[in-house]
Amino acid sequence: MTYKALTFFDLDGTLLDEHSQITTEIAEAMAALRANDVLPIIATGRTETEVHAIREAAGITSNIVMNGAFIRIDGKEVYSDTISSTLCRKMLDAAKENGDELCYYNERGYRATGYTEEMIGAYNYVRSPLPEIDPLYFENDRVNMLLVLGVGNDDYYHERFPELTFYRNTPFSIDVVKKGTSKGTGIKTLVQLLGLENIPTYGFGDGSNDFALLEACDHKIAMGNGIQELKELADFVTLKNTEGGIVHALKHFDLI
Repeated sequence: MTYKALTFFDLDGTLLDEHSQITTEIAEAMAALRANDVLPIIATGRTETEVHAIREAAGITSNIVMNGAFIRIDGKEVYSDTISSTLCRKMLDAAKENGDELCYYNERGYRATGYTEEMIGAYNYVRSPLPEIDPLYFENDRVNMLLVLGVGNDDYYHERFPELTFYRNTPFSIDVVKKGTSKGTGIKTLVQLLGLENIPTYGFGDGSNDFALLEACDHKIAMGNGIQELKELADFVTLKNTEGGIVHALKHFDLI
């Protein structure tokens, strides 16, 4: 397949509405992109299990999930970067020491070490089902990303685990991936795997974990509801996600 452009979309606050849903307008825009030989790709911190319904509703078959640790293109797995069981064990010990819980992520789902108010708050915040409990899940399955479920202790983890990268993505949780892994590295890996280095790329985001996404793209689009620092990085600031911001930007760049 020859593509004219690649478009990368964050979810919450970007592609999704205020109810974390895909609107009819967005689904039609994604169909229009494909009709114009533009590939739409979800780029998110979530795992595939959490975005399956979103992909179906949007008609999108490609995603970069878990902040760049796993990539699927047109339904096929093309990249998976994992965290070692030794490192998972060290993170488990550190979380317990701080009174936090952990959650282990791969493309098939997620398992947590225990229930707490912060854990429940984290999944309610992004409207995802609560995970099953399996404290030693990492011993028997691969782990692409971890989630620290807690409201504090950020500096502790940053200082103790320099080999990992931490993104506080909700008030209740921190995404954890291998050092240097990001939505941006996921985008660069995808482009290289497809051999599309000369195809223009467009990145859409709103939050603190979207800096790497926008930086990796030729055209950087911040949502009107996005944080100020991301707007300053962007080439174009569109309308809010609840005001048709995605469609407005796609039309601005003549993608639909």
